Amino acid sequence: MDPEPGPGRRLMLPTADPYLPGHGDRSWSALHYDLALDYTVEDNRLRGEARITGRAEETLTRIVLDLAHLAVAKVTIDGKAPAKYAVRGERIVLTPRAPIAAGTEFTLMLKYAGVPRPTVLAHHGDAGWEELTDGVIVAGQPHGAPTWFPCNDRQDDKASYTISVTTQPGYTVVANGVLAGRIRRGSGETWTYRQDEPMAPYLATVQIGRYDLTHLEPGEAKVPIALAAVPGTAWGDAFGAQAQIMDAFVTMFGPYPFPTYTVVITDDDLEIPLESQSLSTFGRNFLDPDWELNRLVAHELAHQWFGNTVTAASMRDIWLHEGFACYAEWLWSEASGRASAAAWAEHHHRSLAAKPRDLILGEPGAADMFDDRVYKRGALTLHALRRRIGEETFFALLPEWVRRHRGGTVTTADFRALAEELSGQDLAEFFDAWVYCTALPPRP
Repeated sequence: MDPEPGPGRRLMLPTADPYLPGHGDRSWSALHYDLALDYTVEDNRLRGEARITGRAEETLTRIVLDLAHLAVAKVTIDGKAPAKYAVRGERIVLTPRAPIAAGTEFTLMLKYAGVPRPTVLAHHGDAGWEELTDGVIVAGQPHGAPTWFPCNDRQDDKASYTISVTTQPGYTVVANGVLAGRIRRGSGETWTYRQDEPMAPYLATVQIGRYDLTHLEPGEAKVPIALAAVPGTAWGDAFGAQAQIMDAFVTMFGPYPFPTYTVVITDDDLEIPLESQSLSTFGRNFLDPDWELNRLVAHELAHQWFGNTVTAASMRDIWLHEGFACYAEWLWSEASGRASAAAWAEHHHRSLAAKPRDLILGEPGAADMFDDRVYKRGALTLHALRRRIGEETFFALLPEWVRRHRGGTVTTADFRALAEELSGQDLAEFFDAWVYCTALPPRP
């Protein structure tokens, strides 16, 4: 291994998305991640072996992966040691023995270990593997995936996953997808999950705690819903409507895109809830049975359609996640007999009118991509579109958007094109006004 470049050498490494500098490599794509992890809760030590099936998008003379704070012990490409590999900060640079031709599939194997911790990126703070009082959460959005496995960390590079975690008995492990196996071996227990549907790296997660798993009574949509919480957690009032929210969203957005849905409630307070593919995580401080929590329960579930199965190709279009999930809150409010979406639109239009008008929804910049104005203006854009194209067309548009792009990545231009196709209208001026101008259009 070459740990650092020599004197006078400067190695330019790729960035896939300018909003996330130093992450991602467009010259290759991951097809499948097979992760075998061994974790000790007491001292927060992780050992891992990652087998990554990849495909060259161009002729490769190097392969760049993202991995933060963890030491690599062994690397192979198609079962053989590379010509060399080097650590460059939070990147691993592999040099194959011979160039890999465009279109060729290959297999990487990396063994690594260390004490995982969040990684920090300008404008976004820390993200990734986070040690709790007695367990772990992984909050990957937007740049935390490399804190626990080597990956091609770009959100438009979606792959299937197998995640196996071995830890001490007494702990429950929750990860993306379907539980495929749970085996007790000696002093450890191994939990294996399969996520067959394509998933962006930042949506991959592991949750470890002394949880009981409760399977909720499914609603009319028959989607299996589980809740993981420490025994004694009084979650019933806060999450009792989970199946009803699922049914409402299936009606509005189309079939739930994954085999199961799990809610994890940690025994620690969390600053905000977070969504991962096929599950969401809340802290114990999110248990009050009021609208403020109920909207967050709806918001995180809505991301399974908008953000997880249909994923923005770049962070500049993050409103396609957050604006849609925010509008889903208003739709659930309407469907559950609370305030109408129109009332929420009026309320938030007044609020936005009193705030600085220096943000472009379709290009907010890295510093403002999670600004509340992105969420609320995104939702207002959808409400305005609903008014423009009519109820019938709008509520045909939402499930068709998911159906047509399920498992894929999208842009604002894709959404406009589908809205124009279904409505038969030219919406260029509409999208320019709502998505690409700083001025706030009149209330819809």
